[in-house]
Amino acid sequence: MAQDITLLWGSGSPPCWRVQIALEEKNLQGYNQKLLSFEKMEHKSQDVLDINARGQLPSFKHGDVIVNESYAACFYLESQFKSEGNKLIPESPAEQALMYQRMFEGLTFYEKLRPFFSLADVTVFPTVATLFRFGLSAERYPNLGEYYALLKERPSIKASWPPHWLENPKGQDTLKDI
Repeated sequence: MAQDITLLWGSGSPPCWRVQIALEEKNLQGYNQKLLSFEKMEHKSQDVLDINARGQLPSFKHGDVIVNESYAACFYLESQFKSEGNKLIPESPAEQALMYQRMFEGLTFYEKLRPFFSLADVTVFPTVATLFRFGLSAERYPNLGEYYALLKERPSIKASWPPHWLENPKGQDTLKDI
């Protein structure tokens, strides 16, 4: 089943990372993947353009189905692989509404109200991690720092951590004063 999935991605890209986390959470290891360099403009290569005419990453394909928006790819994975891995969309309408709210309201990740991992975490965490990578202060944003520290230890996050972040763990300090 995972052999029919192809993901073209770039290291450190929150949209790419979202899809990788969703694939891990759904236990779909073994999919076809190719790490491309933004610096070398590989996201504009013919391999990408064959799947995504916009030349953007992630470029995701499952069989004949192509989905090139990261949120849509995450929804697609949950929809197509409901019985695989972890359930990322809760059954309860109230819990679903909360999940959707967290996904689409950027400010709500400050208030992590429930302990279950959902598609909201899949879509929000890569952006949060990128903020910390660029120097956002956990001391200044303790709730966000706690959320980041908790989720970065999750197996799906560790398995999909951007390779160039592993090679150069320091990051930058662009956001240190925010």
